[in-house]
Amino acid sequence: MSDHMKRLAMPRTWAIPRKIHVWAAKQTPGAHSVEDSMPAGMVLRDMLKVCDTAREAKKIIANRDMIVNGRKVKDAKAPVGIMDSIAIPKMNLYYRMLLTGKGKLTVVAIPEEEAKWVLCRVENKTKVAGGKLQLNLSGGRNIILDANQYKTGDSVKLDLEKNEIVGSYPLAENATVLVINGRHAGKVEDVESISAGSASAPSIITFKNKSETVKENVFVIGTGKSEITLPEASE
Repeated sequence: MSDHMKRLAMPRTWAIPRKIHVWAAKQTPGAHSVEDSMPAGMVLRDMLKVCDTAREAKKIIANRDMIVNGRKVKDAKAPVGIMDSIAIPKMNLYYRMLLTGKGKLTVVAIPEEEAKWVLCRVENKTKVAGGKLQLNLSGGRNIILDANQYKTGDSVKLDLEKNEIVGSYPLAENATVLVINGRHAGKVEDVESISAGSASAPSIITFKNKSETVKENVFVIGTGKSEITLPEASE
């Protein structure tokens, strides 16, 4: 598999110039898809603009100065995706990767305290030895619990230092969600109702503005209001 791609073939979510250069780096396999993330080196150079060249970005990463979700990045092609917390402590810079209202990946400046936690969506649940339950979360994380407290589609607030859940936001009426896929990608909406799905049809989420999408396209970011700092409306 190639580790580069032509810029003209880049995902539409990448908000970087397509015709300045021929090639762009491609992420290594990880917790995010190609469409939902960008390589760490490109985030530093093209989004945060803390350096001018790929070589400088690689040097920053080699010095372990870039931290994503509480872990020091070791590979310039490591994927940095939606909801990831980005920190460069030496420069006092803290960001979260989100989507603009037009569905483009963007970085949003956040307070240092907000960079210490992330929201993760419950993707799946698995029973493990000892009668415990494992939550399979977005971003590639797993958490072992004693009780079945959360439903698939709910979001949990994860403390990055302690790797433990410190809050939760259910996918239910009045939930505030970020649409991460589909024609409404990048929109922040409030849930009005949720229809039950079936083996052949997905659950449908209806928003208070009467637009709709499928359950898999939404990421809960709060109840009644957003718990994360959002991009400016003009973006």
